[in-house]
Formats: sequence, structure tokens, C-alpha cells
Amino acid sequence: MAYSDIYAAWQADPEGFWMEQAKAIDWDRAPTRALSDEAAPIYEWFADGLTNTCWNAVDRHVAAGRGDQTAIIYDSPLTHTQHAITFAELQTRVASLAGALRAKGIEKGDRVIIYMPMVPEALEAMLACARLGAIHSVVFGGFAAHELAVRIDDATPKAIIAASCGLEPGRVVHYKPLLDNAIAQAAHKPDFCVIFQREQEVAHLEEGRDYDWHGFQYGVAPADCVPVEGNHPAYILYTSGTTGQPKGVVRHTGGHLVALHWSMKNIYNVDPGDVFWAASDVGWVVGHSYICYGPLIHGNTTVVFEGKPVGTPDAGTFWRVIRDHKVRVLFTAPTAFRAIKRDDPQGTLIGNYDLGSLKALFLAGERADPATIEWAQAKLGVPVIDHWWQTETGWAIAANPLGIEELPVKIGSPSVAMPGYDVQILDEAGHPMPAGELGAIAVKLPLPPGTLPTLWNAEPRFRKSYLTTFPGYYETGDAGMKDADGYLYIMARTDDVINVAGHRLSTGAMEEVLASHPDVAECAVIGVSDDLKGQLPLGLLCLNKGATRPAAEVVADCVKLVRDQIGPVAAFKLACVVERLPKTRSGKILRATMVKIADGQEFKMPATIDDPAILDEIAVALKGLGYPAA
Repeated sequence: MAYSDIYAAWQADPEGFWMEQAKAIDWDRAPTRALSDEAAPIYEWFADGLTNTCWNAVDRHVAAGRGDQTAIIYDSPLTHTQHAITFAELQTRVASLAGALRAKGIEKGDRVIIYMPMVPEALEAMLACARLGAIHSVVFGGFAAHELAVRIDDATPKAIIAASCGLEPGRVVHYKPLLDNAIAQAAHKPDFCVIFQREQEVAHLEEGRDYDWHGFQYGVAPADCVPVEGNHPAYILYTSGTTGQPKGVVRHTGGHLVALHWSMKNIYNVDPGDVFWAASDVGWVVGHSYICYGPLIHGNTTVVFEGKPVGTPDAGTFWRVIRDHKVRVLFTAPTAFRAIKRDDPQGTLIGNYDLGSLKALFLAGERADPATIEWAQAKLGVPVIDHWWQTETGWAIAANPLGIEELPVKIGSPSVAMPGYDVQILDEAGHPMPAGELGAIAVKLPLPPGTLPTLWNAEPRFRKSYLTTFPGYYETGDAGMKDADGYLYIMARTDDVINVAGHRLSTGAMEEVLASHPDVAECAVIGVSDDLKGQLPLGLLCLNKGATRPAAEVVADCVKLVRDQIGPVAAFKLACVVERLPKTRSGKILRATMVKIADGQEFKMPATIDDPAILDEIAVALKGLGYPAA
């Protein structure tokens, strides 16, 4: 069947379409219907079914006689190690960890925070929670203690599973002191912590609270899978909110299983047994969907890579991983390819490796610029597919579905809407826009299986953030357009969340940190274009009258403050002191206008600006930081 036929089949009978896809999943009790819409616009999928994520990702493959197949390949150029874990081994390891957690009181519905680097044990921790019906919340290992504390207070975990350290090129990142600091800051205290001690750093364990990963499991009976309802939360994943308070995206179990399983073949075109590599991190949604769950549910081999696209040791490391492990599909962020292209512009290193196994490259996490796509197409000779989705959706809203049919690639477009997504371009009043015209991108409700049903303990915020601007639609927060062929183009965020190397970060959260400096009266953070990372945050600081310290010292303080409070992931290094910020008469800071000045784009003088001369002052300040880069 062609893509258009499958999309039309979904449109004609969404209930029948998703009930059919649900047959690919093992159910303890099959659902009697797909969609529950009694509480619309809050929807649930496969709510009356009973299933278990860990069973579907691990045990069923062993039961089907495929226990000897490799489930996880760990490849770490940082530790110079590679090893493979079969599905049978993974089942034993996960059941053991789950048994130890159960013996300490973890049961269905309890929350467990996971704070780990890119090691197989991170996936084992996620799967062990899923085995018990516990709700995990993975926090990216690069996040500072303050950000971890905020998430501890929101999720109120009974336990925290962490590693002693993470590794970056040339340095060890001390996770355990960050964890200890976060627990000290948080109002909620976990009952216990489990620490995976890495040989690069053995951490101090707090007597009575902290347990060693291996000792914790010694002599404990393994746990079986606990069936949970289709609408039972599998996990909470925090994403940046525009207010600075992170939003806990909830993922329900049944829809998550069905959607991810469908996507592996239909979008990525892999078959069970093929090696699938998402070069991301377990702390992000890509790591949840396509390092851990999607590949394992579908019976693929997944790669856990602890390294960087360049510098571990060079710009050929991706090609080495593809060759060594016979990777069929690579999924990464455009940033990674920009870094590789910057270090090896001619692609010389590609010639050193046999990439015959590679059939496609998928890019997501930020807009893929045409130059990067064209470079990858020319150097790799495989389809390069830009696709678009969000933490909230958990899988692609728009893609080129290679497993159905390879549609023509239009550079600059993530192609077309996937079944389940009725994507519309709306004007400010909520009316559909004609083809080729820019508007707000919204998805007609209900969203498909696998997407967020709500926010953790924050349904009013869920409604306000996503459902109120355009009644009957999910507001994506992105602006763009559709062409006459139905191809989607994502042009910009409609809010002030910026995208640094594929990581969505809130400028509002950074502004809160900057404003806490005693010398800072007012500030604004904007995202400026960056060839490598897509965007970088740039801070503009207005100092208190009477502040006597040199501007350079205040800027240095502020850079350190953001690093301490939000973490190195923010890549916050650019800031300058200005006399005043451009505002509308109502007091709204003109961030979008400043972004255009920094990026060297033409802009229309805002009609409501308080004092147009301020823009000249801002342009001078930005020029001092090298923006626009002429």
C-alpha cells in the first residue's frame, strides 16, 4: 500500500486502524476499544487493556526463541570498551534489578528517578521500573543539582537510581555530589538511592540511604512482569516550560507500545534483528523512544553509544560505529553532522570505513539546514530524512515513511503527517491558512496513541499550554506552513524556547537565574544562530543603578550562575551589559526583534516600540559580541 492509502485508511476509521496496530503487542487482557473520549479534550488510548512494557521489550523475544539475539550493544570510545547483551541476558539482569527494587518496597505507581550516563545499566533501570509498573523519570546526567531538585519535588520519587559519574572527553562528571546536593535542596526525600559505581570514580555512599548497584541485588529473588492498564503512566519526562518550571510529560503504557512498534517498520524501515542506532541520550525523549523502548519492543538491536561525534577520537567515530556494528539506520541531530562536517569538510574519513550496512539517516531535534542535508546525501549516498516531533508527542508527527514508501525528499521539509496526526496551519483566530502561508502549526484532536495525555499533576497547565489557544487542537508551539503537496515546513518556535544542539531549553529559566544576580536589574535571553549547535543563548543584562563592579565581572558571574543552576547543557557563554532593553509600551521585551538584529536579518520596526533608538544601542552591543557574524 502507498502512504496515501494508509493515511486515508486511518482517516476513514481511526478506531479500526489503531485496534489493528494493537495486535502487534502482547496483551494480558486485550483492549476492547482504542480511544476513550468521555473526558474530551483529555483522551486515553487502550485504557481497558492490560499489558507490560518490559514483557513486550524483553521477555516476549526470549519466549519466541530469540534470546540469543543481541539486544544492546554498548560502545564507549571514552572507556575504550564494547560489549553486547543478548535478550536472554537482558531479561536476567532486568528481572534481578526489579526484584531488588521490589524487595525495598517499589511497586506499581511508585516513581523512581534515574540519573545516569549512556551505559546499558540506564536502560536496565528503565526496564526494571517498567517491569514492576513503577513510573520512571529519567533526568539528563548533565543537569545541575538545582534542576534535579525541582524534578525530585515534582515527581516525589520513592527511589533514585544513579551512577557515580559520567564521562566527557578529558574529564569525569561527578554525578554523586550533584545528587547529594539535589536531595539536600529538595523538600521531598527519597527512601533510598541505588548507585552504579563506575571504575572511573567510586562515590561515597550515605549509610542507610545509598546502596551499591551489585550488592543491592545480591540474593534477591527476580521479579516477574506486573500487568498494568493501558492508561497507566509508563514514565514522566520533564521538558522545558516557558515559565522556567519544567513540564512533566506523561506517557501512557498501551499507546506508547503500539505507536513505537508501528513506527519502527513503517517510518524507519527496520526489521526485527536489524541494528538501529539513535545517537542521543537516555535523558531526552529520543533516548526513551529510540534508544530504549522502540527498538527493543520491535525486536531490534539498539546501540548505546557513550561518546561524541567529534573528538572521541575524531570525526570518523560515527562511521566506525556503523562499520563495527553493521548499523542499518542512524538517527541523530543535525548538530552532530554539522560538527562532523566542520572537522572533516571533504568527508575524507568516510572513505576509511565500509558503510555498506547503512540504509538511511534520520535527523530530528531541530530544523535540519539544507547545507547539512546536502552534505550528508552526497557523502553517504543513502536517503537523508528530516523528521519532526516533540517530547510531548513521543514519536514523529511528520516524516518520510521509508517502510511504507520512500516519498520524494524536499529539502527543508520533514515531509508529511503520519497516521494519527491531522496537522493544520492556523491563523491567530484559529482559521486554516492556505498552502504556502505561514501560521501556527496545530494538530486536530485527538492526538494519536503514544502522545502525552496530560502533564504530571498539572492538568490545568496541560490545558492552558496546549489546548486553549485553538479549541479542538493541540498547539505545537511551532510556526510553519504546508505546500500544495501537503509537505510541512517548520519555520520557528512561537515561544521563547530555544534549541541548543537539539536540546530544547527555556530562555525564561535562564532569565530567572540571571535576574537572581544582585547586580542585575533586568535581563533578556535570546537564541542566536550558531553554525554548530543551531542556536546559542545570548544574555543582555541591565545593571542596577549604583552597581560598582566592572561589567566583565558581572558577565563572568552570570555565565557561572547559569552553568551551576541549569548545567553545561545550556552552553551559556555569551552575555553583555546594556543600558536598557527594547520594549513595547505595555512592557513586553522585543526578543524576536533582537534575534533578527543578532542574525543580521531585516526586521520591521515594531509599531508598539517604546523608543526606537534602543535598537541601535542593542545592535552596537551585539556587534561587540560578534553578532551578526559578518
